Formats: sequence, C-alpha cells, structure tokens
Amino acid sequence: MKKKNKKNPHGEYLFFENGETNNRLSLNKKKKYDWVEESFSFENDTGKQVAVPHSTHFIGTSFTKKKVLWCVSFIVLIFITLVIRVSYLQLFKGDYYAARSVNNRERVIPIPSERGMIYDKNGIQLTQNIPNFSLAITPQDIPRNQEQKKQLIRTLSNITEENITGIEQLIEEYGDYSYESINIKEDIPYDVALRVQIATADLPGISVTRGSKRLYQNPEDGTVKKVGQEDVDELSSLSHILGYLGKLDREELDRLYEKGYLPSDTLGKYGIEKTFEEVLRGSYGKRRIEVNVRGREQANLAEQAPVPGNHIVLSIDATIQNNLERILRQSLEKNNKSKASGIVSDPNTGKILALVSIPSFDNNDFSGGISEGKYRKYTQNKDNPLFNRSISGTYPSGSTIKLAVAAAALQEGVIHKNSSFLSNGGISVGQWFFPDWLGGGHGVTNVRKSLSQSVNTFYYYIGGGYKDFTGLGVSRIIKYLKQFGLYAKLGIDLPGEQEGFLPSIAWKERIKKERWYVGDTYNLSIGQGDLLATPLQINFMTNIVANGGTLFKPQLVSEFIDPVEKKKTVIHPSMIRRDIIDSIHLKTIRLGMRDCVLYGSCRRLNTLPLHVAGKTGTAQWNSAKENHAWFTSFAPMHNPEISVTILVEEGGEGSKIAVPIADEFYRWWYGYKTQ
Repeated sequence: MKKKNKKNPHGEYLFFENGETNNRLSLNKKKKYDWVEESFSFENDTGKQVAVPHSTHFIGTSFTKKKVLWCVSFIVLIFITLVIRVSYLQLFKGDYYAARSVNNRERVIPIPSERGMIYDKNGIQLTQNIPNFSLAITPQDIPRNQEQKKQLIRTLSNITEENITGIEQLIEEYGDYSYESINIKEDIPYDVALRVQIATADLPGISVTRGSKRLYQNPEDGTVKKVGQEDVDELSSLSHILGYLGKLDREELDRLYEKGYLPSDTLGKYGIEKTFEEVLRGSYGKRRIEVNVRGREQANLAEQAPVPGNHIVLSIDATIQNNLERILRQSLEKNNKSKASGIVSDPNTGKILALVSIPSFDNNDFSGGISEGKYRKYTQNKDNPLFNRSISGTYPSGSTIKLAVAAAALQEGVIHKNSSFLSNGGISVGQWFFPDWLGGGHGVTNVRKSLSQSVNTFYYYIGGGYKDFTGLGVSRIIKYLKQFGLYAKLGIDLPGEQEGFLPSIAWKERIKKERWYVGDTYNLSIGQGDLLATPLQINFMTNIVANGGTLFKPQLVSEFIDPVEKKKTVIHPSMIRRDIIDSIHLKTIRLGMRDCVLYGSCRRLNTLPLHVAGKTGTAQWNSAKENHAWFTSFAPMHNPEISVTILVEEGGEGSKIAVPIADEFYRWWYGYKTQ
C-alpha cells in the first residue's frame, strides 16, 4: 500500500513504499544525487540510504574541526578556572569561610575582667567599679537590605534619642569589626535597660550589654564626690594623679585589637590609669555561645573565666593630699589667686606623698566618655583645670636655684664656706646695673647669709664673676644644674611630665641671633632670664640638699597586689645619680636654709615646733603681670622626713604668700605625724 507523497525541503517528492526507506523519487533528470545515510528521525533501522541533492544543508554541517577545537578549549578553560577557584577557596580561604560559617552559628563573647583598684599608702580606696548597661549593635547581624537597615537605625534613634547620622557613622566606622558589639548608648540606668531590652527584643543585631563604669571616690568618706560642675575649684586634685578612663578611638582600636581590646572597651587616658593600664586591666575571659539567625543567644557552649587586674597602692597619703589642697585653696581665695602647685615628697626615697595642682577637674565626668558641653567648660576655662602644673608647668625658678649654684661653687672651689662679698645694692657692668632686691644692699655676705637673705650680688660674683674675681661661668653652671635634675624629665610615673630648659651660648646664638653676655650669666645665676623648671624639679633639687647628694626618681606607685593570690610586688626606690655634691658642702647649704627660717626671708616658720629649712624665690616672667611666688623646704633639719615645695602663679613675693602656706601645712603635718 502506497503512502502519500511528501515534499523534501527543496521541493522534490519522496515516495515511500510499504514503510521502507528505499524510496523512488520523482526527480528532475538534470540533477545529480549522492547516496548518504539519512539522519532524521523518520529513518528506518535498516540503515538503507536515501538520495539527497548536494544543495541540501544539515544541522551538523557548520561544526568544522576548527570550531570543535575552540569549543573543547573553551570548556577545558572553564573547567581549569573552576578547579583553580575551588582549590583557592579550599586551600587559602578555607579557614576564613569556615570561621564565617561558624560565626553565623557560634559566637565567642568576651567576658570583661574586673579592673584593679587604686589605694593610697594607708589602704584608703580611691576608685570603684560599678555595673552599668549599654545598648550595643553587632554589624554582622543587622539586615543587608538597605531599607530594612534604615528602618532599624530609625528605631534605634527613637529608643536612644541619638542622631541617626551619628549611628550610621558609628556603624560605618567600625564596620571592619562586624562580629564585635559596638556601643550606641552607654551608662543606661537599670530600669531603662529593662525597657530597652523589651523594645529591642525583635530587632536583629541589637542587645543590651552589661559592663562596669569607673568612679573615683572622696578619700575623706569613701563616697563618690558630688560637686557642682560650675565650680571646678572645689574638685579634688587627686584627679590629676588618678586620671580617668575613656573610649578607644579608631586608631587606638586598630593598634590594640590584637591585644584583646574591643570597640566597646575603655582604657586609661590620663594619670595612673594610663601609665599602668596593662597592670590594672587584667585578662578578659571568653564565652562560646550558639546564636540564631537574629544573633540571639540560644545556648552556652563553653566558658573561660576572666583574670582580674592587679590593685595598685600609691605612695600618696590621701590625708596629706587633702589637707595640702585645703590649705592652698584657702590661701588662693584669701589672696584672690587661682593657680598653684604643691608637692610633698620623702627626700630619702623619692616617693611622692602629695601632688596638688589647682584648679583641678572631676575625673568622674570623663569616666566612659564626657559630654561636649562639660568638656567645653573645662577647655574654655582660662585657668586650664586639665593642666597638671606640678609636672607639666615650666616656670622661671627665681632664687630657689641659688641652692644648686652655691653648691656648685663650693664643689668647684670657686668659694669656700667662709668666702664673702660686699653687697651694697648691686653691681654695674658698663652701662648695665644688676641690683639686689634690697635697696642699699645686705652688707658683707657669705654663703649662709646669701641663702638666708637671698642676696643677688653674691651670686653675680660666684656665677659670672666680677672685676678680678672669676666665677663658675655659664658652662659649669649648666653642668651642675643638669646634675641637680633641672633639665631632663625625672621620670615620674605619670604621663605629661615636661622637661625644664637651660639656656646656653649656642642656643642664644642660634635662636635669638645674639651673643651671650655676662649679664645673661648673672640672670641665670639667680634663676631669672630664660631658665625654666617644673615644681617637681625644684622639689627634687631640694631633696638632693636634704638627703646628702642623691637624686631619686620620683615615685607614685609603691606596690602591685594580685587580687587572686594576694601576692604583693613591691616597687623599690630608684636612684638617678648619687654623690652629686660632697656632703660637707651640702651641710653648708642646709645651714643657710635653716638660717632663712631663723632670721631670713623664711622667718615666719621659726615658731614651728619642728626645725624647718627653706628657701624663698620670686620669679619675674612678664613685666605686665605679677611675679611667680616660690618656697621650697624640708623638715626636720637634721633628719629630714618630708620636703615641701609651693608655687603660686602670679602670687607676688614668695615670702608673702608661699611661705605662709608652707607654715600652715607644717603645723598641720606636725600634729598629724605625732597623733
């Protein structure tokens, strides 16, 4: 039975008979045909051939060998690329992605350690750690969708009353620390923390964290000092010693992250808190937890306890500190002054018993971060309460420097203890006149009298020389002043200590473009001109005279205490140099300082029940302003236990304001010592 004819694509007819593939074709006789094996779906399994014209095109005819080669090469290249990429991810980035995978399911939460306490020498606690709460965000857990992220930030802004831009900037700034908690708002009260916890329960990446806040106490009653912020003069000067904690900035975080610091951490920014940050901080613990997709804790997997920081015991006696500060404040108020420094130390060890700088500040304002308004009040105060005058202030020394100049002249053999010069009101060099402070002069003056009455003429002679008498000269004066510690930092364990300054011939020629004159040497010899020293340096110069020739390193910290094992680590006194001046010469200087109390410029102190030795100083520094007032001293005379140095900025004469302050302090201290 015949089937219907079908046209091929070229218009010819194919005849199928009985379903066979051997077809008869009605063809144009002029055309030629080749026999090829048919490949279409209607071919029979018999494999018979069909005639097709040369012009017929098949699907596979465009795949030449060259194209096949290109296709194979392309497939091989893709395969090699995939192998390289997989190998890179497995071999080089495997740990990274494994960690990310684990972090999506598990988190390691740091457990802050308890910061060590700070005590005075008698065991009075000066610091306190109190629990506080913070609202924190974990960048890894916040939505990736920008609209959802913005909505989350708006909600946070409403809850915390923080600026939206500020929150966005905070997240952007610490985005590299995506798995760490970043505090949005700190120091939230407990009841507010509960409400916030409930309000943020459904917000991904938001949590209320518990930490601690550092507070500083009033040593008189052990409570946190509460004082009106407008009156910074009433704040404890211990703030300059203890310092405060502050939040890490980004630069600090990048530097300290490998040491275990976190974006939400605080660290010592000033004072003892800064110098002994590593001692006080301790070591953080760890808690490994399992979290859900919102970053919420589901299970506690493991925990490592933190190690608390060591306690620090200071050499400071809080009772001495408070009373020296009280006496200074009362005198400043009485004399309508506002800036002063007072230092009490042990001349035999270099330990600081009191370090007062007025005005001061409230370090509780800085604990964990200070508001812009409060910070502005401090920085805009013309008396600069944040400035520690005792170690950072540099001033002309006035006549206090005469202790070192007289000792140097004795040591160098320029004079001996009985050498004397006539003081008749000053000396003249050419057209220049260098006066004594007393009109008409002091008469015949030896070393002891020169110290007791602060006779300038004596120091003009022994410093720069006069007529046929050869003095020390500028080079030897500077050499000895350096030996007395009046140049480099002494190394007190507080940040911010400043060097003194000693002018020299080379310095004046280089900076002032002037030659050095003998008048410059005269000014240097009496502590005027360009010489600068800190109150701490003057106090330790005095200690050298008191203890017989040793310069100690100033010391504020006496020991560390391990709170777990109760083990103490004692910090022993450290000497910078010794035997600076022969003891026989220092004995002469001490006698001159005692004469100052008995019948000289310090005689207000001669009614004290203990023997005090002292030296006054009045430092000119600005022709339009009052002089700085100095007094430096030690007691008792023959077995010194303390040295006391007082500086009142723009206080006038040392004998009129600084000496009375020392007198009142010594009277109090004698009663405190003997009670």
